[in-house]
Amino acid sequence: MAVESLTIRSLLWRCANESEQAQRSPKSTGSLMQVEYFIDLVFRSPETLAPLHDQLSRQALLAVKAEQVSTFLGKMLTPQVAAEIGSRFTARIEGTCIKHRFGSCSVKLYDKFHCVPRLETTTDDVSLFKHHRKAEHRGGHTTRELAALKKSICSLVDLREILLGCNRRYLEFLSAFDDNSSGQRLLGRVTQAKHDGEHCYSGINFFDPDDQALLRAIQRPEFNIHGLRRADLAARLTMFSPSQHSRQLRRLRELGLLKRVAGTYRYYLTRCGRAVVAACCRLTEFVYRSSTRQRVTSILCNFCQLSTPF
Repeated sequence: MAVESLTIRSLLWRCANESEQAQRSPKSTGSLMQVEYFIDLVFRSPETLAPLHDQLSRQALLAVKAEQVSTFLGKMLTPQVAAEIGSRFTARIEGTCIKHRFGSCSVKLYDKFHCVPRLETTTDDVSLFKHHRKAEHRGGHTTRELAALKKSICSLVDLREILLGCNRRYLEFLSAFDDNSSGQRLLGRVTQAKHDGEHCYSGINFFDPDDQALLRAIQRPEFNIHGLRRADLAARLTMFSPSQHSRQLRRLRELGLLKRVAGTYRYYLTRCGRAVVAACCRLTEFVYRSSTRQRVTSILCNFCQLSTPF
């Protein structure tokens, strides 16, 4: 948000400076032909942005209708409107882009080189937007009313407020979508093998009977109170040897499902561990074994709406 406010202030100062110069020198004239206003959203890493942007683009392509496009741009959709309204999704070398068009105006969302998502409002005719200003009539009298925006540089300050409102309305609409990217990252983290020096710990297989029994054993309610020990697993998992019990505990720690109490040999489930156990129980009890990866991801996301699973 700091980058966004800095961009807005610098643009406001530039617009105000140009407007003051235009008012001081009546001979200087200028006309606005093509105008764009954008907001860049900064993420910590491209790995975090990639699944989120792909999901937002595809959901926006399906969810945004003509009524939403007109709302973004502050227009009313009436039977008298004679403008082309639609959405388009394109994939380019620089990244993917989704564009919602209303006549000569458009609202876009695209990622610049897969690093920075940008919300942008563009227009080729600024007179399509209206604001309250002083209007001059043919009789020579002036009134203050809702009129079309003038195409001079004196209108830059008001135009900036209008385009900023378009971007924020589109951003609020996108923020209402469900974010499954945290579930996707969590699923990839717990199902992939984890290497620790010379040792390799396999990921969780939700359809393996041994992993199912292990996850069901660590979710017992009494372990949430006084913790879990290796002896507790030995009493409930007879298919493992004593050495395998220690290795399973170390495996769950490396995958982030368990955390150890300092100075003891007791373990507790992490928030990530609770989500994984709940997803495993949901899969085995309510879903067939032929479930796809996408269904597993959605179930994980329902139990873990976290930006940092661990």
